[in-house]
Amino acid sequence: MADALYLSVWFPSFTAAEMMPRLLSVLRQFPFSTKRPGITSIAVHPLSWSESPVFAETFALQAEPEHAVGLAGEFLHSDYGYEFQAYWDLWMPLADEAQQAWTLRPNAVRFIAHGVEFEEGIYQQDGHIQIDFGLDLPFLHEDERFTDQTERSVRANVQKLVGFTNAVEKNCGISGRVLWSESEENLAQKLIARLQRVQ
Repeated sequence: MADALYLSVWFPSFTAAEMMPRLLSVLRQFPFSTKRPGITSIAVHPLSWSESPVFAETFALQAEPEHAVGLAGEFLHSDYGYEFQAYWDLWMPLADEAQQAWTLRPNAVRFIAHGVEFEEGIYQQDGHIQIDFGLDLPFLHEDERFTDQTERSVRANVQKLVGFTNAVEKNCGISGRVLWSESEENLAQKLIARLQRVQ
């Protein structure tokens, strides 16, 4: 069963002045979609996600990360939350089952920065920066018949996920990270179980 997948990242400190530079350092590690590059939307919420945004923008032509972060940086507060949407290309099966064909398709990813006073300190649980990858389906494809093409596509998607996670750990000066799912099932164990079915 598909499950929501997240990467939570913590830094040694996350003052208001540090939030946007640290977020930008994470965005610079991200392998943006070639079909939908850059940031597609941003929203800035005061106090909690239930509050209306004080600033929101959707870009007809995707914005460079530096530009989007600069716009959000006009609203720096330790009790604000910042949401950026972008896309990366993942292998997905085509609807035509007869051909068993796969294609690279843009998939949405949300980057969320939590000020330390936002949502009563939700960063302690969810990270200073949380990356919402959406469902873990592209990294498992549990409902697909496991062919050589399925295995290659799933492996390529997992390599992209692991590569991004490792790049953040190596290049962003973080103090901790956790890759986790909403049901708290271990993604690595699910992947191993999935791959062992065909061995």
